[in-house]
Amino acid sequence: MATIVVPADDRAKPRRRQWGTERSRRPLPAVHERPSTRKLILARFAIWVTVAMWALYVLTVTMTLFLSGVFDTTWRVIEGVSYVVVVSFLTFSALMYLVARLGAFQRFRTHRRAARADLDRHFSDEHRPLTVLVPSYAEEPGIIRKTLWSAALQEYPHLRVVLLIDDAPSPSDPAVLERLEATRAVPCEIASALRAPRERFTAALAAFDEAQLDPEAADRLLPHVIAEYWHAIELLHVAAVGEPREDHVDDFFVDEVLLGLADDLETTAIALEAASAEQSSLPSERLRELMRRLVWIFSAELVSFERKRYASLSHEANKAMNLNSYIGLLGGRFTEQETSDGLMLWPTPGGAHADLDVPYSDFVLTLDADSVLLRDYCLRLVHFLEQPENAAIAVTQTPYSSFRGAPTRIERLAGATTDVQHILHQGMTQYDATFWVGANAVIRMEALDDILEIENEDGFEVRRYVQDRTVIEDTESSVDLTVHGWKLANYPERLSYSATPPDWGSLIVQRRRWANGGLLILPKLWRQMREARRAHKPLSTAQVSLRMNYMASIAWASIGLIFLLVYPYDNRLVSPLILFGALPYFIAMASDLRYSGYKRTDIFRIYGFNLILLPVNLAGVLKSLQQGLTGRKIPFARTPKVKDRTSSPLLYVVAPIVIIAFSVLVAWRSWVDGSWWTLGFSAFNAICATWAFLANIGIRNTIIDIWLGLTDWMWVDVASATADDDEPVAAAPDWRAMLHNGHPASGTAEAEAFRELATTGRRLPLKAQNGRIPETTVDDDDRMTLEKADA
Repeated sequence: MATIVVPADDRAKPRRRQWGTERSRRPLPAVHERPSTRKLILARFAIWVTVAMWALYVLTVTMTLFLSGVFDTTWRVIEGVSYVVVVSFLTFSALMYLVARLGAFQRFRTHRRAARADLDRHFSDEHRPLTVLVPSYAEEPGIIRKTLWSAALQEYPHLRVVLLIDDAPSPSDPAVLERLEATRAVPCEIASALRAPRERFTAALAAFDEAQLDPEAADRLLPHVIAEYWHAIELLHVAAVGEPREDHVDDFFVDEVLLGLADDLETTAIALEAASAEQSSLPSERLRELMRRLVWIFSAELVSFERKRYASLSHEANKAMNLNSYIGLLGGRFTEQETSDGLMLWPTPGGAHADLDVPYSDFVLTLDADSVLLRDYCLRLVHFLEQPENAAIAVTQTPYSSFRGAPTRIERLAGATTDVQHILHQGMTQYDATFWVGANAVIRMEALDDILEIENEDGFEVRRYVQDRTVIEDTESSVDLTVHGWKLANYPERLSYSATPPDWGSLIVQRRRWANGGLLILPKLWRQMREARRAHKPLSTAQVSLRMNYMASIAWASIGLIFLLVYPYDNRLVSPLILFGALPYFIAMASDLRYSGYKRTDIFRIYGFNLILLPVNLAGVLKSLQQGLTGRKIPFARTPKVKDRTSSPLLYVVAPIVIIAFSVLVAWRSWVDGSWWTLGFSAFNAICATWAFLANIGIRNTIIDIWLGLTDWMWVDVASATADDDEPVAAAPDWRAMLHNGHPASGTAEAEAFRELATTGRRLPLKAQNGRIPETTVDDDDRMTLEKADA
């Protein structure tokens, strides 16, 4: 009997579970609970209370301080105005949270899930193809395998899954090469495992069609379908038994992807057995739909693609260009040709032999390599896009949720903020303010063609569908699509899950990236607003406000909180109205945490968590400003997904200690001066930040990271022949490049490197020239010869 074999990968020792983490690994239901009328009323009430408290505060400050002459100097007036501005911006962010939350509840209340029969009927005819693109760089093969399996088992006709490997194609480090080879093997292993079930169910469907033509065999159709369903269920159960369960992500994959699909099929099988027991007859077309469902589940095509093998494709070190390189090939046939500049891809004339044939796809699903889809993600989202009323929607997605049962406190808190953000993203769709969240999305190819920009770099055509100007490429593409008249929508269910950073070091990389780029995209939004007004189709206030808050709130919230923490504002500016205005926000978030399966008291943990993240967010904002002033792109830093702890830069370990110490100092000064409101605010900050520091960073890890940060200058890394995409290091010069390019211009660093090469006989790394790195064109044999000469 054929079985699906899901090979186990070599893994490090599972991460030790910390005290204070959650034990339950059961995810929340895919369909959101319908909010009650009381909840909707309270959500509206929270908005009005926030607005009223802010208006009363501004009026109070204006009347009692400015008009009464208390602030009688220019500096005191500036101080008072700055405090009101900071409070107003923070209140605006809180208000946008409440508005998006209300929008989400309204959508959850009206959403009706498409019935299974409706989906089967919709996809009964010949359907447009879907290509799943999984960009991957330096990911563990075991993580990629779960992602590809979740995509391959999607029930969709004409499904193609492509792993876009972005690692250097010929690394010299044996460990890196071993991981790369294991990554390349994953699509082949899955395709091999699917082959036998696909052949069986395809043959079973053919036998079903033949039986339909024979009136005497009509009574055997139902038992035939039931038998095939039980066989598919057995295959999935065998695969689940053979799958390792070493962490909470493994548990999710087994329980929700493999066994979840098995349970879904079992429901159908039991229903068919009940119909058979009652001697009820089902239309043959309905039985054929059910039979065809099994064929679709096990018929995905899996391949891999490595853009860095080809000199004719962009090698820009970011996810956007990894996606763009392959999307630009869709619908084309290409021939590989070795040249002095490297391996090239040239379009192939019709009828001629092609080395690479890339089928066209009407829909593209972008999926991060650490994300997992539930079984009916593709089916439901494409069905949603193909409804007549959704013809203008370019992108639909289910903002990802977190894997439950996180073994570390920091991963649990990061997951909590992720699950709350899921609610807010759903609410933004209510006001037509959706943003593409890059972890997963189904996109119309027609819409991507509308935002395509074609450039010429070094004689090669570079096609940009997804902009790579910033490291938050999905956010900028969202604005580009709306400028061209397209809409984006979040499907109101939980159908996708993604990993959250397990430690402080990896969280720094993620949050610093999230904070970088929003300010650079704001001008596009302003241009869109002007063009909409000129066309007499102005954007709604809610849409503009939510979009602006999404792109810039990290900047003003970080700067504003730093001001409140550092500057000794006059105590008379502090009012209980500020506290009353903030209470609806904190109460609402506590309620949302409870709704998402966490504790209401986690609101205090998240507050402290955000305090120690202030330096990280501020660093991301400064990087945006740096790029805006210099015009140089910020390197794309991928979030590490490792079993062991990721060390943290010295700044982000010391900065939380400084925040705690300064909060204690301000609290002590407020006690001496009798500034009781300031004392309460500072003491609360000190307590929450101290708890967040001890619980999520820890004294031991802090000492280790400080020591590493202080002594790092003492060590010099041995130059590696493999370039790191996140911190570009040029390829070593080779004889082909010397013959092709000639000697570098005198006085340049490249000329000095060549001189050093001539005198020492060693190959030295070149620095980037004009922001680009010369690409090596050495083939494998020549590379091995040069590496042996190096040794």
